[in-house]
Amino acid sequence: MSLSDRQEGRTPEKILCEVIHLCADCDACRDMMGEDCAFFIELYRLNDQKRESGIPISEKQLRYLAELCTFCGLCPCPQVPMDVMEAKSLYVDKEGMALATRLLSDVPFMARLCGTFPRLSQALQSNRFTGAVLRKAVRIHSDRNLPVFPKDDFFRWAAKHGLDRPQDGNNRVAYFAGCTAGYLFPAIARSVVEILQHHGATVYVPPQQCCGMPYLVEGDRKRTLGLARANMDGLLGTLRDGYELVYSCPTCGYFLKNLLKDRAYYSGMYQQSVDARDGEIKVPAPEKGKNQFWTLRKSAYRNILKDDGYFSSINPMERIELSDHLQDFGLFLRRLQANGQLDTDYSRVSGPMVYFAPCHLREQKIGRPYLDLLKMIPGLDIQEIGNDYDCCGMGGVFGFKEHFHQKSLDLGRALMEKIRAQNPRAIVTDCMSCRLQFNHCLPYPVFHPVEVLARAYKGTVEEG
Repeated sequence: MSLSDRQEGRTPEKILCEVIHLCADCDACRDMMGEDCAFFIELYRLNDQKRESGIPISEKQLRYLAELCTFCGLCPCPQVPMDVMEAKSLYVDKEGMALATRLLSDVPFMARLCGTFPRLSQALQSNRFTGAVLRKAVRIHSDRNLPVFPKDDFFRWAAKHGLDRPQDGNNRVAYFAGCTAGYLFPAIARSVVEILQHHGATVYVPPQQCCGMPYLVEGDRKRTLGLARANMDGLLGTLRDGYELVYSCPTCGYFLKNLLKDRAYYSGMYQQSVDARDGEIKVPAPEKGKNQFWTLRKSAYRNILKDDGYFSSINPMERIELSDHLQDFGLFLRRLQANGQLDTDYSRVSGPMVYFAPCHLREQKIGRPYLDLLKMIPGLDIQEIGNDYDCCGMGGVFGFKEHFHQKSLDLGRALMEKIRAQNPRAIVTDCMSCRLQFNHCLPYPVFHPVEVLARAYKGTVEEG
């Protein structure tokens, strides 16, 4: 039975019950992720409750279970989070999305609002009555430290420097900054530009919107698909104009390269493009080499391997094209290094520092592209910390929510203890959601790898 057939007439409660049955029947994640994922902790608690006491799982409990999935990507079965996102979307279709959730997800809007009304940002940070009332309205936990939105975001800075207009030149690179580097931590995005320009690139910051991941996680299907289409059209147009495409946010990359491409290879358009015969389905096999495939019998897999997932309404060939050409900036620099084009004349930077590879980087299966580059900086003692299941616990913006705040701290406690034991001079991570959590829980300054690299080129490293 195909996914579309299974979804016909399904309710969010039915979908979540199917997920519980599937996961409880397998039971592998009870040990693998039973302490690292709030969703699985609750899933097994509900299943055990039903099995041991005979008390059925209520609709309210199922609704709460769905809220606990942050789509970290660590599930060994990728269909599980996609089914949970489908359930969330059906809930939103039926109930609508709460204003507080919509505001928390919309970083560009909050940045514009706080930039236009700076007293609002000050009030939210305050412990006085006004701050408490505003936090309650937006459903932000009273103990959560909030980020400060800089007055000048990266996109305004890029426009002032003429980077928002197409550029002439041979070595042209277009940069997808994402919301958090664009609005919350513009020094990260400026560092990317500085490193590119240091290597002779002509930089263009094309029109761009939120990648869509926050809305996917909250169940806003219409907004997710709209943002995905808009960004894909803009980025592919830029690619066809002769630009290379890079990003610095692992969550944006995970969404645009991995999730958006989900099931696209099974589409009729792709199968025709690789000359699959009538009785075949060809699946790319990069482990066998470039342009190599696994060939499967269509009679056995026609109802399973179909482009009928969350993003099936978007052109599959364009989804694949974007995925194939959008590059993590760390990999871009590693390619320069392999070609002998990377400037390694770094100034000395004192350590020690620890590097944490976030969930959405790990799930792209591209290794740790920045770590070896950072180890080349003179004087920088930097060590990776954390294992494949360690998570900061933040979950995008989930750690800000009243009902998730304490869970986010509990989930991140093991990682925080490991970092405290190292007592580093600073923490380095690609993920700005992790950065917010580290800033909340730990006393150490936090950098994106590009900030350390950019400052090594300049010969200064600032803490903050």
